[in-house]
Amino acid sequence: MTRGFMAAKEFYLDLPARAARAFDFAASAVYLPNSYLGYIQYGAAATVRVPDGRARDDFFIHFPLHGQAEVINDAGSIICRPDQAVISSPAGHRMHAGAGSTRITLSITAAAIAGQVAALLGDVPRQPLQFDATVDLTSAAGRSINRQIRLAIADLDDTASPANPMMASAYEQLIITGLLLHQANNYSSALERYSARVASRDVRRAIDYMQGHLGEPVTLADIVAASGIPGRTLMKHFKDNRGMSPMRYLRHARLVRVREALMRSRPGDSVTDIALTWGFNHLGRFSIEYRHQFGESPSETFRRSRAKLS
Repeated sequence: MTRGFMAAKEFYLDLPARAARAFDFAASAVYLPNSYLGYIQYGAAATVRVPDGRARDDFFIHFPLHGQAEVINDAGSIICRPDQAVISSPAGHRMHAGAGSTRITLSITAAAIAGQVAALLGDVPRQPLQFDATVDLTSAAGRSINRQIRLAIADLDDTASPANPMMASAYEQLIITGLLLHQANNYSSALERYSARVASRDVRRAIDYMQGHLGEPVTLADIVAASGIPGRTLMKHFKDNRGMSPMRYLRHARLVRVREALMRSRPGDSVTDIALTWGFNHLGRFSIEYRHQFGESPSETFRRSRAKLS
């Protein structure tokens, strides 16, 4: 049954007969628009083959949780261990998972990554993206990537309902952009060069676009198209002049809309419903961010609004 489940997703499992008794397959996944995050364990030692780009065109990043696994891909043979994640390109790979090993696997389509490169550089990439095959999880860059992955899992998996499309898109953007900016790749130098200051009218176009689409899933590519400047340039301007990225600005702007909705709430409204409407699925984290931005909890804003109506 496990082989059939995996084959349906273009994965092929090889389990030695002697390991069958120890086999304990468990998997759970969070699906985003062009990617997924999955927890995987086999219990026993097992080999999994992911075919080349003719069947799947995904990049796979394996983040180990416990034990080790050997990944064989176009970069050679690499050990995936608690201090080192491994990236495989769409060329395909094999994994020999050790007994008792567990991991989180991130899969992102090549098209989604190429689209984000184009958004950041303002030009269609002419060469396929190539990442360095290992991620040092003890480095500042590796810790940043790992932290973004864990944050997305915590928020998207800890909800009472399916993730809001706005929230899912925002986390995917955060993860892909983080990988491109923090993990060495063949476009790293180009990404670093695009740091020129931008005209205020270009930034104004970006802000106007975000403000006009706060109720919809918005990607960095959408903002770049609206502003007419490369994404890397736009991100530096926001960081230098507003202390945050465009996607963080978008999240703050949505919090403002939540506050406005709470302050003009109607009978039958609730804090939960209003938060979910604006893409905040993880209510605990939403409440913390709201208090940080406005100095009070969303419930306090809501109660004050209801008191004015009574």
